[in-house]
Amino acid sequence: MVKQGTGSGRGRRDLRVRVKTARGRKLSSTRWLDRQLNDPYVQRARAEGYRGRAAFKLIELDDKFGFLRPGARVVDLGCAPGGWAQVAVTRVNALGQKPGKPQGRVLGVDLQEIDDIPGAELHVLDFMADGADDQLKAWLDGPADVVMSDMAASSSGHKQTDHLRIVSLCEAAAELAFDVLSDGGTFVAKVLAGGAEGTLQAQLKKRFTKVANIKPPASRSDSSEKYVVATGFRPTA
Repeated sequence: MVKQGTGSGRGRRDLRVRVKTARGRKLSSTRWLDRQLNDPYVQRARAEGYRGRAAFKLIELDDKFGFLRPGARVVDLGCAPGGWAQVAVTRVNALGQKPGKPQGRVLGVDLQEIDDIPGAELHVLDFMADGADDQLKAWLDGPADVVMSDMAASSSGHKQTDHLRIVSLCEAAAELAFDVLSDGGTFVAKVLAGGAEGTLQAQLKKRFTKVANIKPPASRSDSSEKYVVATGFRPTA
């Protein structure tokens, strides 16, 4: 059960939604619900039609680095629920809604089916399976300009284990990117701060002209997540 906060001492209304502890609900669930209900990015996502607050992380990353250009061909790994693909569709002009601008493509893959996104081509695919890189290039009819991933491994509840899992997942995504990116392409992926990603960083610095690590404003302050943005792919490095 939730209720709207009442007025403060000076007559100003407290707009924070307060969550009452319900019978059978764990305290952690109550805290999560409280955070969701009072998160401005969650509220913006609902208002603007995005499938999750993560869409704003990609918006902020692209505003800074400008990799989602009209005409770009984008591969979104682990694309469910689809917020990143929604952003990419608009920015690369996948629907041709920007007259005079080249029309891009957005190819999303995931282990599970997701609801259709206008302008995005969605497929069920394990990107780590043998031949996945060839399948992606066949669907795109060529290489990709951007490979991006907002994937996170399932939480084990053990911080160090979870960190190693997501770094491993990001390394696998990078290996696929090396196979499908065009010359000058961009790789964007979520990692967790923790120090075990040194090998990944070294690989990226060898294959890209610039590698940046950033925590976009839409990332929650209490989260250890950050994003690596590698630009200027060198296919023959």
